[in-house]
Amino acid sequence: YPLVTQDDLIDAFSTLPRNLNFIQHSSRLGWKLNKRARPIMIDPALHSLNKSEIWWVMKQRSLPTAFKLYTGSAWTILSRSFAEYSVVGWDNSPRTLLLYYTNFVSSPEGYFQTVICNSEDYKNTTANHDLHYITWDTPPKQHPRSLGVKDYRRMILSSRPFARKFKKNDPVLDKIDRELLRRYKGQFAYGGWCARSGKRHGTCSGLRSENYGVLRPGPGSRRLQN
Repeated sequence: YPLVTQDDLIDAFSTLPRNLNFIQHSSRLGWKLNKRARPIMIDPALHSLNKSEIWWVMKQRSLPTAFKLYTGSAWTILSRSFAEYSVVGWDNSPRTLLLYYTNFVSSPEGYFQTVICNSEDYKNTTANHDLHYITWDTPPKQHPRSLGVKDYRRMILSSRPFARKFKKNDPVLDKIDRELLRRYKGQFAYGGWCARSGKRHGTCSGLRSENYGVLRPGPGSRRLQN
């Protein structure tokens, strides 16, 4: 869930390189080597309409030698350039890894990390962060804690633009809408698309209102920039 407005996000990101990819990644797989990289599984969801448990293959596979495996957060922010590379894959690497991760548990926690870290063109475009505020139990469970009103201040102080996870209709979501996003019940959050540096007295559209579409960044932009 967003902790900053669209205007805050655009304003803060406007000073960054356009090809930057926020992908939390690590080459230290630890227990994931034996629990995820070596086992082979088949997900019936690839060919079946009905949800069912995954199928495990008894025989395990060896670790790949053509590329190095990476892991990290399933939450990423990708540049347009890298997204196009992942789709088109002119050197066939994204498709090769897509086939490999088809039989991999929790593939969103490794696919983009492995693609970008094995690419000579994109491996130096990463920021090792997923921009999310997430808290875990001690010891950590399979899923993170559900955030509530008591976590509100810590979420803001983290300066991160997104947070997860939340229970459905939790009161903290209304508090975020009201105090951070300036979104009122039943309405959309305001969002602009250009700065005040354009022509015609700072307008950014051909409409009569000179403030229509102008970015209105607030404190969230400053937090994110820091």
